[in-house]
Amino acid sequence: QVQLVESGGGLVQAGGSLRLSCTASGQTLSGYDMGWFRQAPGQEREFVAAVGWGGETLYADSVKGRFTISRDITNLLVYLRMSSLKPEDTAVYFCAATRRGAVRDDSWYDYWGQGTQVTVAS
Repeated sequence: QVQLVESGGGLVQAGGSLRLSCTASGQTLSGYDMGWFRQAPGQEREFVAAVGWGGETLYADSVKGRFTISRDITNLLVYLRMSSLKPEDTAVYFCAATRRGAVRDDSWYDYWGQGTQVTVAS
């Protein structure tokens, strides 16, 4: 069982930046492919970005060029650096883990965090 914990959410003005972090309680993320997803009120959860164990990355078109996913060298943390934020980026952001590849499909992810709220004010 992997217990994921997200942090770094908050309120930011449009055009601003935030960095979200994800860590696993009591263990490393070594060997896991990691994804970030988000869910806005009344909407389906959607893929944001993923980073594979080998470092390959994948992004949703809506965030490409603005968001960067990365994992630290210790494999204790995965980050989502968000810049040029827009009001439509407002959502609860979730971190997820799988051993099945850096993929867009949330059904492939086995472990999920509780989420962190990101609110972008216009």
